[in-house]
Amino acid sequence: MSKSLVVVESPTKIRTLKKYLGPDFEMAATVGHIKDLPVKELGISIEDGFRPQYTTVQGKEKVIRGLKKAAANLKDIYLAPDPDREGEAIAWHTAEILKKRGRRFHRVLFHELTQNAIRAAMASPQQLDKHKFESQQARRILDRLVGYQISPILWQKVQRGLSAGRVQSVAVWMICERERKIQTFQAEEYWSVTAHLEGDSPPPFLAKLIKKHNKKVHIPDEKRSQAILKDLANACFKVEKVVRKTQKRNPAPPFTTSKLQQEAIRRLRFSAKKTMSVAQQLYEGLELGPGEPVGLITYMRTDSTRIAQEAIDEARHLIQDEFGHDYLPAKPRFFKNKKKVQDAHEAIRPTSVFRAPKDIDRFLSRDQLALYKLIWERFVACQMNPALFDQTSVTILAGPYIFQASGSVMRFPGFMALYTLSNDSQSQSDSKDALPALSEGMILKCHRLEPKQHFTQPPQRFSEASLVKELEENGIGRPSTYATILTTIRQKGYVDLVKGFFRPSELGFIVNDLLIESFPDVLNVDFTARMEDDLDKIEEGKNDSITVLEDFYRSFKKDLERAAKEMQSVKRTGLAVDLNCPVCGQPLKIKVGKSGPFLACSGYPHCNFTRNYTRNEKGQIEMEQPTAEQPTNEICEKCGNPMVQKLGRFGPFLACSAYPACKNTRSLKARATSKTEPTGVRCPEKGCNGEIVSRRSKRGKLFYGCTRYPNCTFALWDKPVPVTCPKCGAPFLVEKSTKKEGPHLRCLNNECSYRQPLKDNTNTS
Repeated sequence: MSKSLVVVESPTKIRTLKKYLGPDFEMAATVGHIKDLPVKELGISIEDGFRPQYTTVQGKEKVIRGLKKAAANLKDIYLAPDPDREGEAIAWHTAEILKKRGRRFHRVLFHELTQNAIRAAMASPQQLDKHKFESQQARRILDRLVGYQISPILWQKVQRGLSAGRVQSVAVWMICERERKIQTFQAEEYWSVTAHLEGDSPPPFLAKLIKKHNKKVHIPDEKRSQAILKDLANACFKVEKVVRKTQKRNPAPPFTTSKLQQEAIRRLRFSAKKTMSVAQQLYEGLELGPGEPVGLITYMRTDSTRIAQEAIDEARHLIQDEFGHDYLPAKPRFFKNKKKVQDAHEAIRPTSVFRAPKDIDRFLSRDQLALYKLIWERFVACQMNPALFDQTSVTILAGPYIFQASGSVMRFPGFMALYTLSNDSQSQSDSKDALPALSEGMILKCHRLEPKQHFTQPPQRFSEASLVKELEENGIGRPSTYATILTTIRQKGYVDLVKGFFRPSELGFIVNDLLIESFPDVLNVDFTARMEDDLDKIEEGKNDSITVLEDFYRSFKKDLERAAKEMQSVKRTGLAVDLNCPVCGQPLKIKVGKSGPFLACSGYPHCNFTRNYTRNEKGQIEMEQPTAEQPTNEICEKCGNPMVQKLGRFGPFLACSAYPACKNTRSLKARATSKTEPTGVRCPEKGCNGEIVSRRSKRGKLFYGCTRYPNCTFALWDKPVPVTCPKCGAPFLVEKSTKKEGPHLRCLNNECSYRQPLKDNTNTS
């Protein structure tokens, strides 16, 4: 039997596949995309039907030579990149470079890397999916048109290096809009009245005032609350009605990508990016003992809640054995997908529930085990019986006033014996204390009445989890793109993550307002959601990709032409603010310099007043006072005197303290503009409790060092990632990129050769 070639996306999969496919198959990996649009130009022939001009991805020449060598004279090529749109594009481009007379190409979709799934997929290969490829290509073209044609306008009007994205800019808009609602929010006072009551038997309990004469009570201030207390001073508290019922709580569906990200963010404190990285490791396969690599979860990019019957049968068998008959429903539970959900993949689940986390924990890193446990428990729980609560609600009369008390007790834990949602508001309400035995007509003893002042609260800022939820609910982006979106908007400096919540930077506000004014359709939530629907329809064969692109570009081109002429130039004229120059009295303007936004006098060059500024909680601009010279530990290399830090028009800088005798200065631009960011990696030096953070050298080069510097001098040029090496157990890996291997994670242990490719997600915006 002649051999065949199997081409996968990640080299990590090869060891898992070799175990099950044997010697009849050669293996090769593309290590992500091998072709893409060029980096330094638009790369799209708009007049020629939006034809993309693909080039070889930089550094992938050797990979392509390796693919051709592996294919040699083989007739059958099995293309097995990931089973999504990006994977389809990789398969399509691989087929193009390996095309040869008489050669046959087969598309293989591995939804899980287990023996049965691998052999079943190889036994029934498919044709390359033209519609799925065209959908990916259309998305890539749309993102390129927006990014590469809006960004130069921002360079001209605001600052070089800025960027816009079809989806990322909508995410920034959401964050900016939420911040403005917070800034304009006016807190309103209100009061509550709580009665501390006791029946014929303990325990005492609380009841809240809800109505007067059957109308909802609103208590606006203390005066009104005191009037109510006066009315109730001699009131008789009597039980009017007792309602007892059993409340049933059903388990949540198994994870989709977005729900996994949200729960991992809340419960494990993982970022969306880290969640997807660890999930990729679990999917691609880990060694459960010598020479036994196996994929532990199904494909992790999905928005479907569908479950294979085989997996349901396994779960029911385990529930019967581990929990008993009371926990097993009479029939399997199936979950209906939401409207417009792509159902190509199952929900995220363990490839076998019989690989319980406790049985394989010694083979997994701490992060891998935590995420696997979350996925395993959620899936098993979804096939268990509901939790049951005995809930009691009591209505109490006190003259014309009506109070209400409620409490519940868990009668049967059901699925909650294994899994509960981290943000389950019902769980919180169900944790109420049980009420005493109460009966209708019972007279209650009132120990005291408690008035309490409250204020309405502003909307909460987005966390990573709530932003992912907002994007999903509005149909913005797709599950596979959320992690990239959240990373990109921070890297571009448009938002900061402060104590776990997103806050727009001043630059983010400026760019957002300019884009919304100039591109109201493109950067619109509804428009972006409709575009996602159009891309889905291209994949389903219901829409023509060229028609979608033409419809989009028709209006987008007009917006581009208008923005180039009419978008306000923050560089030249600046943005108007309601402040006047304290020197000459002329209006101040917001401008953007090398160190970011600042205030400048509109009378320049006759008046050169500038000042940094901040915004208060209400969004109002407040000028910062100039800082005095600050001493430093730096020494002037010209005269040997100490250097001091000063603040100039372009930000902080170092100057010789011997001025004017010595006029030596040194730029602090790299330091001022680069924010120290944590990596989540603890310092590996023995006895050091520091953490590794990003820093800048004196010449502005990025490196990573310990927070306890100068007491600890540990430093790296490569970015450390909080992922335990699965081969030698080293506490972290580092990000590298070489021409030979492309972007990848590597173990720093010289005696360990572990490498792990980084999936290329740069084509989502």
